[in-house]
Amino acid sequence: MTSESTLAFIAAALSAALAAAAIARNRRSGTAWWFALGMLGLSLDSVHTGICLLLTDPQRLARWQEWALILKAFLVAIWLAFAVTYSRGDASESFRRWRIAIAIACLLPVAALLGFRGDLIEVWMRPDAPQLWISFLPAGKIVNIAILVGTVLVLMNLERTFRAAVGTMQWRIKFLVLGLAVIFGARIYTRSQALVFSGHNNSLGEVESIGLLVGCALLAVGYFRSGFREIDVYPSRAVLHTSITVLLVGGYLFVIGVLAQIVERYGGASSFQFQAFLVLIAIALLAVLLLSEKIRQRIRQFVSRHFSRPQYDFRNVWTRFTHSTSSAIDDPTLCAASAQLISETFNVLSVGVWLFDDEKRKLRREASTSRARGIDAEEMIEFAAEDEGITGMRKAFDLEKVKEPWGQTLREASKTQFSEGGNRVVVPLLASDRYIGLIILGDRVNGIPYTMEELELLECIGDQVASSLLNLRLAEEIMLGKELEAFQTISTFFVHDLKNAASTLKLTLQNLPVHFDDPVFRQDTLRSIGATTERINQIIERLGALGSKLELRPSPVDLNRVVEQAIENVNGMPGVEFAKELEPLPKLMADSEQLRSVVTNLLLNARDAVGERGRIEVRTGTQNGYAALSVSDDGCGMTTSFLRDSLFRPFKTTKKKGLGIGMFQTKMIIEAHHGSIRVKSDVGKGTTFQVLLPLTPEE
Repeated sequence: MTSESTLAFIAAALSAALAAAAIARNRRSGTAWWFALGMLGLSLDSVHTGICLLLTDPQRLARWQEWALILKAFLVAIWLAFAVTYSRGDASESFRRWRIAIAIACLLPVAALLGFRGDLIEVWMRPDAPQLWISFLPAGKIVNIAILVGTVLVLMNLERTFRAAVGTMQWRIKFLVLGLAVIFGARIYTRSQALVFSGHNNSLGEVESIGLLVGCALLAVGYFRSGFREIDVYPSRAVLHTSITVLLVGGYLFVIGVLAQIVERYGGASSFQFQAFLVLIAIALLAVLLLSEKIRQRIRQFVSRHFSRPQYDFRNVWTRFTHSTSSAIDDPTLCAASAQLISETFNVLSVGVWLFDDEKRKLRREASTSRARGIDAEEMIEFAAEDEGITGMRKAFDLEKVKEPWGQTLREASKTQFSEGGNRVVVPLLASDRYIGLIILGDRVNGIPYTMEELELLECIGDQVASSLLNLRLAEEIMLGKELEAFQTISTFFVHDLKNAASTLKLTLQNLPVHFDDPVFRQDTLRSIGATTERINQIIERLGALGSKLELRPSPVDLNRVVEQAIENVNGMPGVEFAKELEPLPKLMADSEQLRSVVTNLLLNARDAVGERGRIEVRTGTQNGYAALSVSDDGCGMTTSFLRDSLFRPFKTTKKKGLGIGMFQTKMIIEAHHGSIRVKSDVGKGTTFQVLLPLTPEE
């Protein structure tokens, strides 16, 4: 056994041990089982690598390399399932979105195994090198490309999860992501080598073994740091469009392509692998440096100190704050966005936003960068009403220096995780002298004290957050008021229709004792009661199917017939002279029930206007391509100011017992039919309403 194969077997053992540790710690987690299955697959793949490094027979090596290639393809599906569910608050939804890609990744190795076994790889001895050369046939190249693409997708999804986490949550998963990045980065290196030269020598498998060994070491650090505990993040799909993984892999493949062209032109292929491996190591180190909060902070301090620039770009901070909070529609979303902004701006890992509950006189944790969403959601801090110390704070202050009991309570509720995180700072949230809550900052990278400039910026951010929270609450109150107003308006519509039906029944009952002995009257009365009852049932049906918008049920309608039915529903007007002049009209597309409601309302309004004695005239005809209906009376009339300001507005009426909704509803129905209503009125002389409805249907 050689040292190279021994290294592969050691890596396989470490990988299997991590799989067992993950299941032992998180047995009920589906993601933990994906991780364990993936690590076992990597362990088996490393065993294959160790065996291949010992083989010298070309035919046996070809068979083992084919099985290793198919196993690598299967591993892509397993790790892609892990990457799209790990630490995702919407794990099931994320898996559903990626299920087609995962299914394709599963079917590809099956197709290669069943359809192209024996036609994937061939092994032969190169004349210019003492080692066996593993060459990929066309089907093998396709599988190799699929493995490379799948590996990039795995890293992209892990990057999405890492970038969506902030503060302490990002710190928890950093080494797991780094470990997997090293493992799959090594595989990107080997797959790219195989694609560039359509194959590789047998010793290239050592790179994957080394990558697995280093990756397992990083994963072990992550295990001892956080036990592979998951967090709940909800990464945006937009991260895929700005993926660092794509940029790094694309840049790496570009450099490798350039090196390959140089090697092909000038020779020196023996040193090409070493050069390409150095490029991969350099990119991996760059990624590690970019993920280090301390190094990023020192770079910013160096630039600030030596180039005499302000510590913060205030325009950039406010632009980011505006973009991150503009779409917030509730307190949790706004608080989470604010906590993330503060964490990223000031290099603070633990940022908690606490809101004050006026009724319970308690502080409630609304968002935190050190706790996953849904954990301790009901955690609240008891807060004595008579102790005004905390509400008296108007500027940012050092929590460690507060000696009052409430200071100790806040310190216990916002425990830090790093002994070198510096003092905790509290930023009050005040809006118009109204106490909204506070923001607690802890676990600052390197424990650097806050400067006066930073404290002032924090206070400005706190004021903006408080104002936004107050605006959200005021907007919610306005929305509730509008919903109640809309409900009352809609209810009044139906009450008005029922009132009209009740008026018709009342007229019938008034005339019933006088004409009871007349058989014809009794027959008309029964027919009128039946029609009114049907009308009430239709109103109830519309109430059950009521939406936010007036719905029409258009059908061919005879306007004269609608007028006749409305007159029958009114069922006579004692003491009122009634005249009608109905010209023949073509049918129009309209909702007959809604039009009957309009005519009935106009007739009842006219009756109320003339009182016990008067004259009402109803006419129909055509006018410029419109069907025209006019209802005239010689009643009390209306003033010019009422016509202009109140006639068609809801809850405006001249009747003592009116609801002020009839003409508003009438106008709404007519306009829904693309028609119009006109009115002429003189005080003491009477009123004429004219309704125009299009004879040609309009879209």
